[in-house]
Amino acid sequence: MAQLHKLSENKIRIEVGMEDALRMVQEAAQHVDQYTQDIVTIYEKMPAFDYTNFCFYAYDSARLFEWVLGEDPRGYSSFALDAPDAFFYILYGGMAALLKERRRNSQRGRKPEQPGRAFRAKCVGMINSSITVGRRPST
Repeated sequence: MAQLHKLSENKIRIEVGMEDALRMVQEAAQHVDQYTQDIVTIYEKMPAFDYTNFCFYAYDSARLFEWVLGEDPRGYSSFALDAPDAFFYILYGGMAALLKERRRNSQRGRKPEQPGRAFRAKCVGMINSSITVGRRPST
């Protein structure tokens, strides 16, 4: 679960983990119309930042990030983000799955489906398979 540590009156350290990225993907899947800008921006811009150096505020794509934090960190003059690389890869994979599904549906002339359990499970399955691809075999 995302944690904010107040270091001083104007400075915080934010800790997020893989489960927070999954929560962000699930929230975006539940409210695709509300988070369309974040979904598209994360998908299009994150690779240019080598994924793990992505800044949510560089392109005004922080609504999901703020949702998972439960607070707007811009209220502080300085904040640092502590996140494992997997957080960014999971988030990118989830946004890619949501965007591709939405584009596929619009090309077929369908209304975007309401993301029920099957759709979310499909997205999470895609994310999980992309995570295991990058793992090294244990010795």
